[in-house]
Amino acid sequence: MVEGGIAPVDKTELTEFFRTTWKTPYILRLAMTAGIGGLLFGYDTAVISGALLYIRDDFNSVNKHTWLQELIVSTSVAGAIVGAAIGAWMNDSLGRKKSILTADVVFFLGSGVMAAAPVPLVLVLGRILVGLGVGMTSMTSPLYISETSPTRIRGTWRWMLGVGAIPPIIQFVLMLSLPESPRWLYKQNKIKEATAVLEKIYPADEVEKELELLKSSIEAAEADEASIGHNFFTKFRSAMQKTEVRRALVAGVTVQLVQQFVGINTVMYYSPTIMQLAGYASKVVALGLSLVTTGLNAVGSIVSLLFVDRYGRRRMMLVSLVFIIIGLVALSTVFYQSAQHAPMIDNYDSTHFGNNSTCIPYTSIPNTSRWNCMTCLKQSCGFCASQGDKFQPGACLVNEKEIGNMCHGQHRVWYNEGCPSKLGLFAVILLGFYIIVYSPGMGTTPWILNAEIYPLKYRGFGGGVAAMSNWTANLIVSMAFLSLTEALGSWGTFLLFAGFSFLGLIAIYFLVPETKGLPLEEIEKVLHKGFRPWPFGRNENNQNTDHGVSA
Repeated sequence: MVEGGIAPVDKTELTEFFRTTWKTPYILRLAMTAGIGGLLFGYDTAVISGALLYIRDDFNSVNKHTWLQELIVSTSVAGAIVGAAIGAWMNDSLGRKKSILTADVVFFLGSGVMAAAPVPLVLVLGRILVGLGVGMTSMTSPLYISETSPTRIRGTWRWMLGVGAIPPIIQFVLMLSLPESPRWLYKQNKIKEATAVLEKIYPADEVEKELELLKSSIEAAEADEASIGHNFFTKFRSAMQKTEVRRALVAGVTVQLVQQFVGINTVMYYSPTIMQLAGYASKVVALGLSLVTTGLNAVGSIVSLLFVDRYGRRRMMLVSLVFIIIGLVALSTVFYQSAQHAPMIDNYDSTHFGNNSTCIPYTSIPNTSRWNCMTCLKQSCGFCASQGDKFQPGACLVNEKEIGNMCHGQHRVWYNEGCPSKLGLFAVILLGFYIIVYSPGMGTTPWILNAEIYPLKYRGFGGGVAAMSNWTANLIVSMAFLSLTEALGSWGTFLLFAGFSFLGLIAIYFLVPETKGLPLEEIEKVLHKGFRPWPFGRNENNQNTDHGVSA
């Protein structure tokens, strides 16, 4: 009866959705209020990428220390990992409604702390609080929506950061007037209250039936819990003892790790910085271009909706990875060429720009005739481009805000992240290409696969383990990106991600089966027998798509 795949939305389902919400608008109010939680992570991710440009201007220590920039960006992810674990506990002990309200308060406090931060470490504290709120709501909002929706229709930088307090305030106020999840109420033996909520969601003639279904569902879940254990360690031990669950976990965790190690969140968190690395010194221009490229992520998600059920999860991910590798190698080539052909350093301009303004390493090295802009930036100095033609030799100077202002005062462009490049626009186009080929395959499909590959009794556990793997990989990648660009250069960093993507392509080819349109029982058979992909063997049912996995 239960299908492993997520069926495509057809006209009948859409009609049912509109009919139900028209008759019972209360359902839409429930879903939209809880759904505000989904905006929090997206807003936080988008805003920190642009705010970082201006934070560097306000705090000299942040501008000078790459590790501090990485800390500011990634601590919200670390907070989200802890917040997700806290949210899972709060969901059962306090209920869904109180969990969402608490997450809103934490996110609001974090936004306030960030907006008022007098020093970078206070900003980091605010980022941790925001991450906690994001993690808590990411665990609770989808659960609340699913449990309060009828079954038939489920399916300056300070202002930039401070305005993040608005969504949780709105959600908090609206949430106060909404009820607790009927499922949680029933589990707490509050039958009358659960019935009252169901009466607001369902027509009167369906309430009794839904109450019985709720009862049987909870009893089945409790029986499953009794058979696999109540805590993480007993569930993990039980999962490892079953071949099909173990292989499902390997496949689910693999796609989540690959999703992060192709480097996507370096683009999401650092896209304006990457634009500067590509040669766009203006913060406004860099921020604007980054919004265009990241907006393509939404376009890719729509493409996924159109094709994932037609072509399958496995094929979408493999094709996506092939084009991701092409995009990353091309990006690496462009950044390498830009570094090799960066404007040279003018010795006279560098040594006569102003008192004590010359880059110290530049003055201490006997022969600097081969120095160019990129050599200068690698010494943590800044480059003041030639007046009139930014591609002509310029000055290598101390990377201080005052020196940069002096450069601007001479109507010249100041570079301290990337160098002037004639290939900058090509880099932006390639970045857009990378995002649009990532989104429909590696962007959405790993989540779809994790929602359908596990046996029912292990679905919550398996999905949780895979999600935590994703958050952890996200933390590692976002924490390391700027350090990698310093150590390897931009071109070397993108080439490294291309290497990770190639390893991910191999891993998915050998470890991840196709789940499109397969009932859960069939998925379990494929995982248990461990069929190999072509050319190592084919599924005995002679299906058109490989279902290969290894032990």
